[in-house]
Amino acid sequence: MIWIVGLAAALLPAFLGPYPARLGINALKFIVLAISFDILARAGQMSVGHAAFYGIGAYAIAMLSVHEGVPVELGPLVGGLSAAAVAVGLGFLTLRIKGAYFSIGTLAFAEALKVIFLYARKYTFGAQGIGIEPLFGGNVLLSYAYILGLVVASTAIVRLLEVTGVNYALAAIREDEDAAAMLGIDTTKYKVLAFVISAFLAGAVGGFDAGYTTYVYPYEVFSVAISVAAMIMPIFGGLYTLSGPIMGAVSVYLAEEILRKWIPQGYTIVYGLVLMVSILYLPRGLRGLLLERVAGLQDREKSS
Repeated sequence: MIWIVGLAAALLPAFLGPYPARLGINALKFIVLAISFDILARAGQMSVGHAAFYGIGAYAIAMLSVHEGVPVELGPLVGGLSAAAVAVGLGFLTLRIKGAYFSIGTLAFAEALKVIFLYARKYTFGAQGIGIEPLFGGNVLLSYAYILGLVVASTAIVRLLEVTGVNYALAAIREDEDAAAMLGIDTTKYKVLAFVISAFLAGAVGGFDAGYTTYVYPYEVFSVAISVAAMIMPIFGGLYTLSGPIMGAVSVYLAEEILRKWIPQGYTIVYGLVLMVSILYLPRGLRGLLLERVAGLQDREKSS
């Protein structure tokens, strides 16, 4: 029943006109980005450079579209596979480091990519960026259906990880990697797997966004703001769950959109406030708070 209500709510903006549909598209992009970060976090790794894979996905389809004539509608697939391919090699190198060192390493990687794409002018056109054809000829409803399908695919991937037991292996690694290894869990394999899946989804969003916005700009697609948003949304909603990142993404996007009317760069205020509230008052996120309230109401009903 909950999933039916959720699907109905997700479909609603598409029937309210172009502007609500565009708002819905942006919210759905945030959801996929939040889910992608959460998958990596399940393995105990906190990336501060998630924009690297988003940017790789965006540039992959943009360059192939301009130089080779690849249809922009293949953006999520091309972007996702490109980001995943990079993550395979990078994963074996960076996942051996832990904690803050891993976070700093991912941030450095994203910043390095920004510089590389700025100076590879022959292929990326440097600071001026790349303009490409609009996704589905600019049809907003088709774009909405496309990103909604990507959200459904993302949730299906998470459910698959949970039912196959991969999630238990990731949880064991997150709690104590050495103990997990002693139990026979191939920690490197599972961490790389989470890294690659996470990168694929982030790259898929980047590939979609390239065609949707029709422009890829290095300072935008590799921006720290994207990495921070990807990190904050699942933390605010509730890490290591499926509903948490979705709740966090929708909440953060709505707050950002409302504040943007008065302050153009209001997203920085939103991100800062959300992070503070999460750390101080919501250690389990919005999902945890709702579960506590529901449990409290049930206890009152039993005692009355």
